[in-house]
Amino acid sequence: TPPPNPPPGPPPAGPPVAVACYRHPDRLTRLSCTSCGRPICVDCTHQAAVGQKCAECAAPSGRSRVITAREVQGQGMLDGAPVTKAILFLTAGVAAVDFVAPAAWAQIFLNLAHIGAAVEAGEWWRGISSALLHDGLWHIGFNMWALAVFGPQIERRAGAVPYLLMYLGTAAVGGLLFQVVRPDGVAIGASGAIFGLFGAHVAAAFLARATRAGQAGLRQLMPLLVINLLLPLIIPRIAWEAHVGGLVAGALIMFAWTKVAPLSRVARPGETGVSPVLARGIVAGSVLVAALGALVVL
Repeated sequence: TPPPNPPPGPPPAGPPVAVACYRHPDRLTRLSCTSCGRPICVDCTHQAAVGQKCAECAAPSGRSRVITAREVQGQGMLDGAPVTKAILFLTAGVAAVDFVAPAAWAQIFLNLAHIGAAVEAGEWWRGISSALLHDGLWHIGFNMWALAVFGPQIERRAGAVPYLLMYLGTAAVGGLLFQVVRPDGVAIGASGAIFGLFGAHVAAAFLARATRAGQAGLRQLMPLLVINLLLPLIIPRIAWEAHVGGLVAGALIMFAWTKVAPLSRVARPGETGVSPVLARGIVAGSVLVAALGALVVL
C-alpha cells in the first residue's frame, strides 16, 4: 500500500505586516528592534552588531559614554588650556620687545627682573615678574616648549585658577630660594615655574608608581630630571636655586592635591562642602602667599 500522505505543515510565512513606528505613529514600517521588539522606522534605526536597535536600546548604559571622533583623534596641545596660552603669548610678547625695541626691553628688565638688592629694598614682586623675562631665543624657546608640554594636562585636570596659582606659587618659591642663596644676584626666566610643573608631573607619576602608567611616567621623567639638575654644572649662569625651589614646590602641591582634591575628582551635582577646584586653589594659593610673604620679610 502506498505510504500515507505526510501531515500538512504550517503555511509559508508571508511578509511582515506593516505597523506604526513606536516613535512616529504616522509612519508604517516592517522593521523592529532586535532587543525589545518594538516597531521602528528607518529614521529610528541604529545599526548594532546583530540587527538593528531602537534609540533607547542603542543608548549607552551605566558608566558607558559616547566617544566623539575628536576624542579618538586627540586634542591639540593647547586645547582647553587658556591660562597656558595666555602665559605663553604674554611671555613671547615680552621677549619680542627685546628684538624690536631693545631700549624698551632694558626698561622692562630694570623694573621686572629679579635683582636681589631691589627685592631686599621691598620690591617683592620681582620674585614672580622675572618669569616673564628671558635671555635669547634658546632660553625662551626651551621654557615655552616645556610649558606647552607640561602645562595643559595639569590645567585641564586641576582647573584654570588652581593651575595659575601653582604656576605663580612655584615661580615665587624658586625666586625665594634664589634670594636666600644669592641675595646679591640677578636672575630672569620662568624656570622656577616650569620646574614646578615638572615636579608636579614627577610627583603624580611617583604616586601612581604601582600602575603601568605611573611606571612609564617615571621612566620618561627621571632621565629629564637628572639632566636638568646637572645642567648648572655645565652652564654656570643657570640659576639652579630657582630650579630646585620650583621643583620641590610643584611636587609638594601635587602631593597635597592628592590628599584634599585628587585631579580625578570633579564636583558632582548637589554635592556639599568645598569644591575640588576651590580646594586645589587654596593649596596652591597658600604656597604663593607664603613665598611672597617670605620675600617681603627678606
